[in-house]
Amino acid sequence: MTTAQTQELDVQPTPLALLLLGREADPRSERGVECPGDLPSPSDPDLVERARAAKEKLGDTVFVLGHHYQRDEVIQFADVTGDSFKLARDAAARPQAEYIVFCGVHFMAESADILTGDEQKVVLPDLAAGCSMADMATAEQVAECWDVLTEAGVAEQVVPVSYMNSSADIKAFTGKHGGTICTSSNARRALDWAFEQGEKVLFLPDQHLGRNTAVRDMGMSLEDCVVYNPHKPNGGLTADELRGAKMILWRGHCSVHGRFSLDSVDDVRERIPGVNVLVHPECRHEVVAAADYVGSTEYIIKTLEAAPAGSKWAIGTELNLVRRLANRFAPEGKEIVFLDKTVCFCSTMNRIDLPHLVWALESLAEGKLVNRIEVDKETEAFAKLALERMLALP
Repeated sequence: MTTAQTQELDVQPTPLALLLLGREADPRSERGVECPGDLPSPSDPDLVERARAAKEKLGDTVFVLGHHYQRDEVIQFADVTGDSFKLARDAAARPQAEYIVFCGVHFMAESADILTGDEQKVVLPDLAAGCSMADMATAEQVAECWDVLTEAGVAEQVVPVSYMNSSADIKAFTGKHGGTICTSSNARRALDWAFEQGEKVLFLPDQHLGRNTAVRDMGMSLEDCVVYNPHKPNGGLTADELRGAKMILWRGHCSVHGRFSLDSVDDVRERIPGVNVLVHPECRHEVVAAADYVGSTEYIIKTLEAAPAGSKWAIGTELNLVRRLANRFAPEGKEIVFLDKTVCFCSTMNRIDLPHLVWALESLAEGKLVNRIEVDKETEAFAKLALERMLALP
């Protein structure tokens, strides 16, 4: 990202952010990626042409998915763009594609593998592209949590609802225990369904989406919510607290959306009179409460599409997308800025860069399957059950 671009979005990169977000590499963070030799430099003038040539050689046998938070240099090669669940469904709708190259993060590629056919192979260009939120809930921790709920005498009343941004193991746990998956678009519908099945919900792994949906959309109180901390004995909760709660929120969050603060909102309103604040529901509750509009990534895009010319917007979501939207709608006279004043890319999403994509495509074109993401059959079966419950929501 150039200095001019960061100034245009009214953000100031910090030295640490630039280190973490791509100016330099930490070899330890590239674990699991088997790339013989050095990756070509992102500034290699032949890199774009190499990607085009490899993709053309592969033809209809490859289908490239690009999440909204991906870099522009990667998005240009995506056959479809969208959020994680839309992309997984798009992949399932292309059974003729032997290879699904998912430009996103690990849990997204897992979901694509679950929903696509056995003969299709899902590839993640960089196996280090994980998700900090998904990593905040492990299968062992969630199993221990269920034991705590059982000992408190409430497990039979609890229905698990897991956010799409979770590992295949957590989705499988959810399916096995009668729960469903949700996205940021249908979280309200998922919770309505869950409360028809039981008296309480265990919401995994993003506490903010769970709290915001329960309180902002469903009229619950903050006192109806408790936070289960997997790093404390019994989750840091008493049996009475578990018995009294309606929403048991896992102590997880998005490292990007969790950065936005009430000060960010107050500051942008002072700097830009008349600005509309539009944020993702993964943001903290106080940020969501102070915003003018709240919704999923797709909602954010559609809201800006429908916005009148000359309107002003401060967006609280990942910076790659905000930058792309600012450029897209500038000719229409819409002023779009980033809600925070510091750089806030999703560092793991940015692992999928053009060199990794070129390496993956060229390897496939040479007949070498690399970085395949494959979910075992038992996990897949229970995870698919949870996803099917979501698809059946009214």
